[in-house]
Order: sequence, then structure tokens, then C-alpha cells
Amino acid sequence: MPTSPHRPRARDCGIAIGALPTGPHNAITDVPGVLVGHSTLIRGEGRLVPSVGPVRTGVTAIRPHPGDVFRDKVAAWVHRINGFGEVTNAEQVREMGVLESPILLTGTQNVPRVADALLDWDFARDPELCVTTWGPGPVVAECSDQFLSDARGRHVTAAHVHAALEGAAGGPVAEGGVGGGTGMACCEFKGGIGSSSRALPAEAGGYTVGVLVMSNFGRREHLVIDGVPVGRELRDWKPDPNPGAGPERGGSSIIIVLATDAPADARQLERLSVRAAGGLARVGGLYSTSSGDFVIAFSTTNRAPHFPPEREVTQRIVAESMLAGAEWPAAPPINALFQAALEATEEAILNSLFSAETMVGRDNHTRFALPIAETVAVMRQYGHTEAHLPGE
Repeated sequence: MPTSPHRPRARDCGIAIGALPTGPHNAITDVPGVLVGHSTLIRGEGRLVPSVGPVRTGVTAIRPHPGDVFRDKVAAWVHRINGFGEVTNAEQVREMGVLESPILLTGTQNVPRVADALLDWDFARDPELCVTTWGPGPVVAECSDQFLSDARGRHVTAAHVHAALEGAAGGPVAEGGVGGGTGMACCEFKGGIGSSSRALPAEAGGYTVGVLVMSNFGRREHLVIDGVPVGRELRDWKPDPNPGAGPERGGSSIIIVLATDAPADARQLERLSVRAAGGLARVGGLYSTSSGDFVIAFSTTNRAPHFPPEREVTQRIVAESMLAGAEWPAAPPINALFQAALEATEEAILNSLFSAETMVGRDNHTRFALPIAETVAVMRQYGHTEAHLPGE
């Protein structure tokens, strides 16, 4: 049951987060060169047979640019909001300040197989890896999908990983229960993949910030949409007719991938990541004790060639000066980037909710889709008169 094309995004319902305009697709792919691909695994139904099924999992690939990320690395940072989770090679990214592989998102138990498949893909493309130079550190991040899927089976294979990488493209991004988000939940509704972007004005550099999330966190009563306590109002909502497989409390993690074409260095990307966490808080994320909440941020324009020319150091110093805002003390460009990171994260999470369809998984466990009509009614009740059903 992947996302239906008939499910709206938040803006389709008149819910526009923040003040900055979006890019043309309102997605991470609005940052030039960024590509996204998914492999979605849905098979079987009914009672769980460990290591067999039912299967509700997948993998999502984010490529910072279409080229070889190992040979042409990008400035990057991994920020831990709460660390009950895994981002492979996070320490290397923080130590060196660069990303040298695509980013893959998947279910927790799939991580070793996904990382291995990513290495196979890299080795096939570059025969010099681990021969005349070192090899890439694969970056794989996870949330648990075991409420809906047979996690013991670790069903994501190398073929699925390679399909997501090779199929990664620009343009609109599929959202909801797709790719790594297939078995995920958000605030006890169905969640998964969501994306959004913000375009900065020319006086702030004209940069773009894009965010993609894999949402798997939260309690229903904590859900806030553009300042409205929607989750509190829908705390006791059940579908009619109710199949009787209500949501189990659980799922408290999120992976946030943030891309920008601003020439940010690792330190500045860390600062952007902190503001992305503010977007999570606005939606109702608590960074609970069992949360695996991470931000993986990168700049597509601050490149680090594997064998860099001497001028590269000078270029990075110039880039830092540009973003620090020495010539614009009243409103340095990085403040606009902070705002963009917060707004895009908040809206990406909402898109992961709005876009996802109800999914039934192992043992008939069910994650119900966010009820759009009821959500719009609550928004109007709290004075958001612009909220509407799609087509109204």
C-alpha cells in the first residue's frame, strides 16, 4: 500500500508553514543536483512468521550530486539530537567535515546489509577503491519499522539498494509509506518520508535549503500543526468503521537530511542542524529517551575533491566569510538559512503525515492515515480559515 497520488500534502490543504517561499517542487531536490530514489517492499499479510513476513520495509537513497561523491566530497555534518539510534560513519563525517557516500535510510535491522550493498555499488563504479586509495565510509541511518514489518528477516537486499541509488532522480519526491518510510509512523498515525524546501531572497544569497525526513516519532496528543494542537483534539479519533487494530504507543525516532547550495562548511552545517531540530519541536517531537533523532546536513557547493588543489583552502575561507555576514550585521545570510532549515523541517514532517496512507502490517497491526477532513476542521476551529479540503 504505497502512498496514493490522491493523498494531499499540507499546502494542498491551505497549510503553509512559515514565511519563506518554497522551491518549485517543495522538496529536497530543489537544491540543484540532489537526487532521491526509493525501493519499497510490501508483501504478505496476517500473522507474523519471523524471518518470513509480512514485509513492510524499504530503503531511500539521497545522492548529494549525480557524480562520484567519494571523488568529489561535499562538506557535511551529523548532528545528534538524541542518540538512541544509528548513523554509520557519523564520527568520520564529524571528524573530517565531509560526506563521501550517498545517504541511505532504512529500517533498523537492515543497516548492515544496506551498508554492505552501498560498498558493493561504490566498488563496482571505482576499481581503485581500497587499491590505490582508501574506501568510502557508507552513511546509513535508521528508524525501527518492526511494528508493521518482519524486522528479523532483514529483507532489504543489495538489489533493492542498487535500484534506489540508480533510480535516484530530481523533481518531485514520493512521500509517505515509501522507501525507508514504508513501515514508519508519526504521532501514532502513518508516517514515513516527507520533504520540503525554502528559497532565500537575493539579499540573503538566493540559496536553497531542502529537507527530507523519515518520520517515526511522537505521541498523538503532542501533534501540533502550524501552532494548532491537532493531536490533542484528535486524541480519541478512530476510523469508522474501526477495524479494531488501533495504534500501539511506540516509534520515537526521526532522520532529518538537510541539503543546501549555500557554501557552508561543517561548522555552519552543524548550526543549521540545530535549527532543523527546532522544526521537529514545533511539530511536537520531544527527543524522548528512546529516540534516535539525527540530522545529516551537507552543502552541494562546498566541495572537497579527493585530491584537492591548493586553492580549495582559500575558497572555503571565502565561503565562511560570506555566510558569517560581516557585511550585513543587521541580518546576516546565515540567519535566513536558519529560518529556512526550521521551516522546511517542520513542513517536511507534516508532508510525511499528510501523504501517507493507512497501512496494515504484521499481525494486522495498523497505522491509520492522518484524517484529512477532521484535521482541516480542527484547523478552522482554531482560526485557520485558509485551511481547506483539496479542491475546495
